[in-house]
Amino acid sequence: MTNASPYPVYPTAHPVGPAPDPTPQPYHRLDRTTGRHRWWRPVVGTVLLAFAYFVILLVLLGLSYGLGTALGAPELPDGGADLGPLGNTATDLVSIATALPLVLLATLWPARRAAGTVTSVTGRLRIGWLGWCLLAGLPPLLLLTVISFFLPGGSEESDTWVGWRSFLVALAVLAVLVPLQAAAEEYVFRGWLLQAVGAFLRSPWLAVVPQAALFAAAHGWGTRWGFLGLLVNGFVAGLLTIRTGGLEAAIALHVLNNLLAFGVSAAVVGGLASDETAADAPWSLALTAMTTDLLYAALVLWLARRREPQRLSAPSPPPAPYGHPTRTA
Repeated sequence: MTNASPYPVYPTAHPVGPAPDPTPQPYHRLDRTTGRHRWWRPVVGTVLLAFAYFVILLVLLGLSYGLGTALGAPELPDGGADLGPLGNTATDLVSIATALPLVLLATLWPARRAAGTVTSVTGRLRIGWLGWCLLAGLPPLLLLTVISFFLPGGSEESDTWVGWRSFLVALAVLAVLVPLQAAAEEYVFRGWLLQAVGAFLRSPWLAVVPQAALFAAAHGWGTRWGFLGLLVNGFVAGLLTIRTGGLEAAIALHVLNNLLAFGVSAAVVGGLASDETAADAPWSLALTAMTTDLLYAALVLWLARRREPQRLSAPSPPPAPYGHPTRTA
C-alpha cells in the first residue's frame, strides 16, 4: 500500500517577467536587480514625482499665504507671505526638502524596490562612510572660504555684521533645514534620476550626464561660469555616487557647500534676502568652486581605496521554489 496521490501533480506556473539578476550591480543599475524592471516604471515614476512635488508646492504656498494673512505680513510677488529674510529662506528650504519623502515613495512604487536602494547599494544610509566624507570635505571647504575672501566682490549684499543674536538664531535654523534641503536635491538628482537613466544605460558616464545638466538647469540661468560650475558639481557628485555605491559622498559635499553659502549670507545684513544662487557666480568664484569640487573628489576616492565602502549590490539569492505542487483532477 502506498501513500501516493491518485491525482497527477504539476508545478505552478512560472512568474511573469524576468527573474532577479543575481549579478552584483553598481548603484546606477540597481533598478535591474529586482526582476521587476519595466521600461515604463522610471518614466511613470518621474512624472508622478514631478506632479506630486508641484501639488505640494501649491499647498505650501497656500499655507504661507494663510500664515501671512494671519500675521498681517506683506505679500511677495509669487503670492506667498513675506515672513522676513529668515522666514522666507526657511520656507524655501522646507519646500525643497519635501522632495525627499516623495523620492522614497516613488522608489517603493512605481519602481517597486526597497526605498533604501535609492540611498546606497546596501539599502541604507552608511553613517560611518558619511562621516568620513564630511571630514574629507573640510579641507576643500576651508580652501574655498579662504580664497573667497580675496576674490573681487560681485555681490550686491552688504558687508554689515548682523549681530550675534540674529546670526546664531539664523545659524540654528539653517543647521536643521539645510541638510534636509541638500539631501533632498541629492535624492532627486543623484538618486532617482541617476537610477532612472541607469535602468536603460550601462555606461556610468552616460547615466551621469542627464542628471548633471538638469541639476544645473534647476538653479536657473545666471552666468555662463555659474552654470558650468553647477554642471561640474553635478558631474562630480554623480560619479562619486557610482564609485562609492551610494549618496553619502554627494550629500556631504552638498551640505557643506550650502552651509557655507547660507552661513555667510546670514552673517551680513540683507544677505538672506538676496535671490542669488550658485548659478549667478562670477567666473572667479565658479572656477574656485570647481577646483575645490575636484579636490574633494580626489580625497573621497583616496578614502574609498582605504575604507573600501561597498560599491556593488549584494548578489541576489536564488529564486524561491514556486510553492507547493498543485493537484488537478
